[in-house]
Parts: sequence; structure tokens; C-alpha cells
Amino acid sequence: MGWTDERVETLKKLWLDGLSASQIAKHLGGVTRNAVIGKVHRLGLSGRAAPSQPAGTVFKAPRPARAPATVIPVARRAAPAPEPVVVQAVAPPEPAPVPEVQPQTQAITLPERGSATVLTLGARMCKWPIGDPSSDEFTFCGRRSSEDGPYCAEHARVAYQPHQTKKKAGSTELARSLRRYV
Repeated sequence: MGWTDERVETLKKLWLDGLSASQIAKHLGGVTRNAVIGKVHRLGLSGRAAPSQPAGTVFKAPRPARAPATVIPVARRAAPAPEPVVVQAVAPPEPAPVPEVQPQTQAITLPERGSATVLTLGARMCKWPIGDPSSDEFTFCGRRSSEDGPYCAEHARVAYQPHQTKKKAGSTELARSLRRYV
């Protein structure tokens, strides 16, 4: 069914009255909701009197305010009187000799390779796995990691290989690769 001038005028009136596109489609008959929406856009009808409202408005009662919690005092038993303490005069103990402080000249020792477990692994420790994860002897390297990664310097060299440039394929390489497809 086409859009006659009479149907267009009815559409405009119903649209401005605030009916939904589905309601207008039912009223006009022979058109779908999407056809009504398309015609409304083509006509440039944007303003509506009021948006369509649901049949019944739902009123939600405000929640009652919560009563503040009351504190009930609990009766306490009096603590028994402390027993008197007998103090005997004792000579003060001699002060322990103060050990002489030696300047540290020894370097800090790093943990041995493979000494860190999942539970002892810290933020700045090498996380290179050593052994089979399903075995009880599985550990991590545990040495101090570098500033820019999770591995120590030795394991970083293994994990991060430098970028290598590819050799340009010569005519023999090209001929060999073409033979695969011929």
C-alpha cells in the first residue's frame, strides 16, 4: 500500500500527538513500524508533543531510613587482684662486650642459579624456569634481573635474540622456490 496524501497527513498528526511508530503502523494498516519510521525521517518530522508512555506508571516507594545500631553494654566480671611479687635484690648483669664493626669489603653474593621457587620469587629476581614444571625440583634462576626485563643478563641474551636481516633471494633461490609450484 502506498503513501497517499491523506495517509501522510494522518501520519504527521499521529506522530505529533506522541504515538509510537508501532501504534501508527497499526492505525494506518498495511505498513510496518520500520516503514513509518522511514517516512518520518524522509518527511523531516523530528519534534514530538510527548514521548509515548507505558500504559501504567510504576510508583516506587522510598525505602524507610535505617535505624542506627544500638550498643548494648555487657556486664564484665572484675579481674582478680594480682598476686604480690617478691623482688630479690640481684646484682646487675655485666654489659656484654660490643663487637668491633668491620667495614664490609666482601661483595654481595647472588643466589645460586636455580634457587628460587614460586613462593620465594621476588619482583627483581630472574624468572627463567629451570627444570620440568611438573617435577618437585622445578625452580627459577633467582639471580638479580635486569632493569628492563624479567631475566638476568645471561638469560636475557638467550631469550632476546638480536634482529637479523634476511638475505636477498638470488636467482637460484627464486628458481628453487618456483620449482615447488611447477
